[in-house]
Amino acid sequence: MAKISPAAFVSQVRAEASKVVWPTRKETVLTTIMVLILSSIAAIFFFMIDILLNYGRSLLGMG
Repeated sequence: MAKISPAAFVSQVRAEASKVVWPTRKETVLTTIMVLILSSIAAIFFFMIDILLNYGRSLLGMG
């Protein structure tokens, strides 16, 4: 691995950082809303599965 000077390293970091494309506010809000909706759906799904499994377990006399 080639060693570079600290000044060259900082220059390269700045060049790479300038290539970063940040999401717009709208994209960030929409993505956040989608994550919240899908997380809620997953939580409800697993809650219902848990209820069904507990019900099945009670029918079998295991608890």
